[in-house]
This record gives sequence, C-alpha cells and structure tokens, in this order.
Amino acid sequence: MHYPKVFQSLIAHFSTLPSVGPKMAERIVLYLFKQDEERLQSFSESLEELHHLKSCTRCFHIAEGELCMICTDTKRIQDTLCLVEEPLDVIAIERTGIYQGLYHVLGGLLESGKNDNSSNLRISELLHRVENDHIKEVILATNPTTEGDMTALYLKKKLEPFDIKVTRIGRGMATGGDIEYADEMTLTASLTNRKELV
Repeated sequence: MHYPKVFQSLIAHFSTLPSVGPKMAERIVLYLFKQDEERLQSFSESLEELHHLKSCTRCFHIAEGELCMICTDTKRIQDTLCLVEEPLDVIAIERTGIYQGLYHVLGGLLESGKNDNSSNLRISELLHRVENDHIKEVILATNPTTEGDMTALYLKKKLEPFDIKVTRIGRGMATGGDIEYADEMTLTASLTNRKELV
C-alpha cells in the first residue's frame, strides 16, 4: 500500500521504538490519523515538550529541572538509596508505594564477556553520593539476570570501604526477569524480602 511521505515517515519513526515493528507502527499512525484535531494537537504538543526533559543531576531519573520530583521531596527517607538500571525501574518501584527512600539510576549494567564498560555507568557518582550524603543503606535493585547479579556483586565490592548496609532485592523476581515489567505485588515482595549481601 502506498502512503503519503509524511505517513511513511511517521511509520518509520514509530517502528524504531522498542517492541514496535512496521505493522504495529502502521496501525499507530492510522489510529492517530483518525483522531480529532484537538486530540492530535495535544499529542503533538506533548511530543514537542519531550525535549525539555532531562536527567536529574543527583539521581539521573527523569526531571523537568535540575532535580527530579523524588530528589526534591523532603519527606523521602534521605539515607537510603535504591540503585536501579534505568528510569523505568524507578517508575515500576514507585508504583508499589512501599519504598520511600531515594534512587540512583546506574544507566545500564556490566556486560559479561565484553571489555570493562563500568566507565559508562554512573558508579563514581554513586560512590560520591554514599560518601557525601550520609547514606546508611544501598539497595541493589538490578534485574535478576547474569549481568544484573554480576553488577550487584561488583558494586558490593566497590561499596565495601564505606560503613553502610548493602542489600539485594529478594527473589520475588524471577531469574532473568525485568523490574520494569514486574507487577506491584512481585516488586513489593522483592523489596520487603531484600537480603544483606555478604
């Protein structure tokens, strides 16, 4: 089927999104095409505003200003850090409503079988926060995968010089699972049953 260039361009853009293939992208664009002017305008304005978002300068979660809403919330427990791989993990944990501390977004994981990629991760920023922000506990909430476990052990060693508690989320999470896709009950069990790494 032949579409106008704008239509084809939108399909190409949407098909680059995670889990969206060309057929799904085509359906999305057709759906948007059928929307009324007001709804389409609202969608367009939201996309336009996306480039105003940035990473929080403290925890690297999504922020509108220098700091994210979690870092500016003085009611949060200030001496506990939950370390996660990506901002989507923060969102998933926040949905549980059980965790009231702060976060640190690592920006990925160590990759097994590859050259050391630890310099691409926000490990030095983590160590700086632990040293300067009076942190008493770091919860390692990396995914229960080979890379997640390897990263957790690596970070445990890096945190050893500090006199703090280092815990790992419990195995409510299935091995090989992703935090961002876990339901609230599973994440609640994982956080509640976290264990100290020894």
